[in-house]
Amino acid sequence: MSASRPVDGPAGQARFFVDAWDPAYGASFEAGGGGPAAPSSAQVDADVELPAVDWRAIGVRRGVLAPDVVLLVDGVRRIDASVWTAEEDGGSFPGLAASYAAGVVRCDLERGVAELAGARVARGLFTASPSAQDVVAGQVRYPVHRVGGTGELSKLPAAVQGPLTALEVAVSDAARTDGDLLVVDGPLRARRQLPRTLGYIKTQHSQYLDARLTAVVTGLGPGERSPVFRLGTAWGGYSWYLRLPVAAGAPWAGIVRMECSAELTPTEAIELADLSLVTLPRFASNPYKDPRAPQNLIPIAGLERRLRGLLGDARLLHRVLTAAARGVHR
Repeated sequence: MSASRPVDGPAGQARFFVDAWDPAYGASFEAGGGGPAAPSSAQVDADVELPAVDWRAIGVRRGVLAPDVVLLVDGVRRIDASVWTAEEDGGSFPGLAASYAAGVVRCDLERGVAELAGARVARGLFTASPSAQDVVAGQVRYPVHRVGGTGELSKLPAAVQGPLTALEVAVSDAARTDGDLLVVDGPLRARRQLPRTLGYIKTQHSQYLDARLTAVVTGLGPGERSPVFRLGTAWGGYSWYLRLPVAAGAPWAGIVRMECSAELTPTEAIELADLSLVTLPRFASNPYKDPRAPQNLIPIAGLERRLRGLLGDARLLHRVLTAAARGVHR
């Protein structure tokens, strides 16, 4: 176990510690072919598009055209250092110094051009400490994001998701145009109010459907989707599965789950499902280029690389944080 370095911060700032080791990066998404292992307790309305007894694979419908512009949004996050505060009463709180970034790729399908339409980087110190203040060292600033509860270390990484989602919303809002389609990498969460927006879930952790309906999903051919159903989870919303272009393999190979807002009508949700089927397969990645193919869409893979580069050098930031903890400002 690594040692920690307790030091006094600048005058008026709570003392804090920085662990001596460089923290491991968060694991990237990995789309396995085995499918969801855990059954979900969420209530499912499978009769949205077709009665459950009539569920079948649905292909591309005649007359459905892809939008002229597709925006793909993603975010990345990284823990730069684990910290501990030293409170005046002798107590201590864990914290995470994290960097995160969000970006949007604008794909003009008419011109066959994809370009970065916007990207933003932010940092933060996430802790339940009542005395923690912003960490500043030169041009680098980690504003305090105070979390609720007791602030257990194991729960702090999840606290980064809220600010990251807000950053994704801001960067996508700045790039939107009339008639575009916005695809968010991951669940919609707090982005369900955005118009013409889909959540794109490429890793399946929960099994929402019963065995008979699941068989329809695993029987999908490339370029086919399941009927739309509705989830009764806390976030709610319409959902469906589709299979991207993929060679024969495991039952869940190439299958992704899509989401759209619960505020839409069933007809509007079905229209978005049809739109996703004529849009997303063209972005599927190839196994010889991406081990997460085909689920890790080509524009998203490029965006992730760009965003990680914008986060800055992890080792340098760790040294900056350690210097700030020592009260050294260069």
